[in-house]
Amino acid sequence: MRIKDLRVHIISAPLDDAFQFSQGWVRKRDSVIVEIETADGICGFGECLCHGRQEPFMAASFIENCYKPLVIGQSIYDVEVIWERLYNHVRPVGQQGISINAQSGIDIAIWDAMGKSLGQPVYNLIGGRYRDKIFAYATGFYRKKGKKYPQAAIEEAQGYVEKGFKGMKLKVGFGVSEDIHYIRSVREALGMDIKLMADANCAYSQAVARRLLYELADQKLEFFEELLPPEDLEGYAALRNLTGTYIAAGENLFGKQNFKRWLEHRALDIYQPDLCSSGGFTECKKISVLTQTYNTALVPHVWGSGVGLAASLQFIATLVPTPLSHNPIEPMVEFDQSSHPFRLDLIGADSIVFEDGYVKVPDKPGIGITVNRKVLEKYKI
Repeated sequence: MRIKDLRVHIISAPLDDAFQFSQGWVRKRDSVIVEIETADGICGFGECLCHGRQEPFMAASFIENCYKPLVIGQSIYDVEVIWERLYNHVRPVGQQGISINAQSGIDIAIWDAMGKSLGQPVYNLIGGRYRDKIFAYATGFYRKKGKKYPQAAIEEAQGYVEKGFKGMKLKVGFGVSEDIHYIRSVREALGMDIKLMADANCAYSQAVARRLLYELADQKLEFFEELLPPEDLEGYAALRNLTGTYIAAGENLFGKQNFKRWLEHRALDIYQPDLCSSGGFTECKKISVLTQTYNTALVPHVWGSGVGLAASLQFIATLVPTPLSHNPIEPMVEFDQSSHPFRLDLIGADSIVFEDGYVKVPDKPGIGITVNRKVLEKYKI
């Protein structure tokens, strides 16, 4: 079954209520949706994780100018052949970053089309599922103007508990003293039964992060994400054995070669590739094999539209617990609760079901969702 066309949809929507994290303000939500159409009319959809500044246009340009001519006319069943040829085509200028990000959307779209053509969910095509529902933790806790912290965060956390969440991730990186007070306050309000994580979005140096970990050791955080910039492999390795809190990162790593290097250095406890940025299903399955080889956990990063979320659920369903045992430690899904004008409208609010702390894995063909073209056109640039 040949690929007849490849279309790129840049979609964007301003936020009525902008929010802040350690690297600045988020004033709009963007994404790049990739559409593959086969000769017999089947359409598959994928997503490139792109937000802010010029990233969506960069990814779209890579797809249109570098990748599209190599994809048209190819069989959707040659998905790995396509992946390697695209990677090799831009190898001199694109071994990571936006080139792999752009490739991710194409790869997901091809797998979606393949699943639809065979009448099978993607998880059946990439090894089968270990689980039909996935523990979900709420991501939110961005700062907003006019709010008082940590009180606003405590109220937000209590709201998630009322919705049924049993885990959540705080946004930190606003200074050591501020972060310590913030995390302690939320933990005290929630108690110790809720899984609590924290994400600094690369805000600190190794020395500052070390102080933060020592001060918060008694708070029993499940993991601490992106304490350092992604270039500081050695810094992460130095932090890893300082605390019982798992050290996590990986959303800013791209492709199996990068993850292999980090695994060889035993730099992290939890690896967090984003399916929509680290290479799609084809490459992320290889990354998952590497983490399993090193007996290390993989908990994907998820922060896009409903297309990326649905695809990520397919991927997480197939992840073997590391290690596999009678009572294994299961992977989780990041379930973004921050403001997003088209996250679920794009695929239909009923496509993703959250219940009692878990998200069900869609079992329809492909990635399990139908893209609403009216919504796609409404927000398209």
